[in-house]
Formats: sequence, structure tokens, C-alpha cells
Amino acid sequence: MSVHHKIVLIGGSSHVGKSTLAQSLASHLGWSYRSTDKLARHPGRPWQPHPKAVPDHVADHYLSLSADELIMDVLRHYRDRVWPLIEEIVTFHTTDAQAGSLVMEGSAILPDLVPTLDSENLVAIWLTGNQAFFEQRIYTASQYETKLDHERTMIDKFLGRTVTFNKHMEDTANQLGLITLDVADTPSVEELAAQCLSIISKQFPQ
Repeated sequence: MSVHHKIVLIGGSSHVGKSTLAQSLASHLGWSYRSTDKLARHPGRPWQPHPKAVPDHVADHYLSLSADELIMDVLRHYRDRVWPLIEEIVTFHTTDAQAGSLVMEGSAILPDLVPTLDSENLVAIWLTGNQAFFEQRIYTASQYETKLDHERTMIDKFLGRTVTFNKHMEDTANQLGLITLDVADTPSVEELAAQCLSIISKQFPQ
């Protein structure tokens, strides 16, 4: 029996809105939702809600590594540790009759690796933004103005890594002719979801 389950992948840098969009799409389509964030551990966001402190290993990660080292480290993490697990999940959902269709999101969904999945039942979309967009979101989420100097240093490095990752991902997707959507041009989740549903319907006509 052939399996015709479908996969939608939503990639993009941190704080671009992947989770909110992917959950909205999954709800609308009646498909399963999954994030790649929990597939393998990596130092997360370098801030915590008051009065919690940033774990020592997370603080050391951001304070000891340069901007270039941070982006190289996270890309290595995505490629070596997370991507093999993404491949397994996609294979399961496109080959197992009991799996069902899936919307999966995460920064580990890299444009240069997705074409290797070689599935006709898959569509991938990358969300992008500009520096002002990421700065506003990250500074607001971290309550930057309330932080001490060393905490701001960590947040600024996280912002720099986020912006650099976004450019790397956007440039690669454009070079490969893949689908990107600028969220700064479409601030409403409903509008963004409508654009994605239009793309999905063209990829998977009834």
C-alpha cells in the first residue's frame, strides 16, 4: 500500500515566529505538529525570567565564544546532531501508514539539507526578517533594559548569532530557489498562515 502522508517544514532563525505559525498550520490542516528544539540539547536563550539565573554552562557558552564561533557551533549542532533525527522523522511520516501528515518547525531545518530528503510529499518554507525585527523581538523577550552588563553581553551575542544565521539561511535558500517569506512584511500570523496555506495547496493539489 502506498503512503501519501504529507510533510510541511517551517525553518528560520530564532524568534522569527516558526512555532506560532507551524501550530496554526497544523491546527488548520488537522495534522500533527512537532518542533525540532527538543531533539538534541544545545545552550538555549541566554536569559531567564526573574528571579531565575542563566545556567552556568549557558553563560559560559555565550561569554567565552566569539560571534563566528557561536554560529559555527550552532550550525555544527544542527547538522551533526539534529538533522539525522529530522531525516528519521520525515521518513517515518512519509512511509508509515499509521504516521499521518506533519507540520514540523525548527532552526535546524537547513535549506541546503532539505533537498536531500527527496520526497514528493514535502514542502519547505523559511521565514526571514531584518535586524530591526530580530532586535525588537529579542530585546522585548529578554527584558533587555532590566539586565546587567554581562547579561546584555550574552543577549547581544545571541542577537548577533540570530541575525547572522538568518542571513546565511536566507542566502542559501535564495541560491537554491527555495521558498522564503519575510515576516517583517507580514506581521499578522493569520496573514502569514494564509500565504503558507496557499503555497501548500499548490504543492499538494486535491
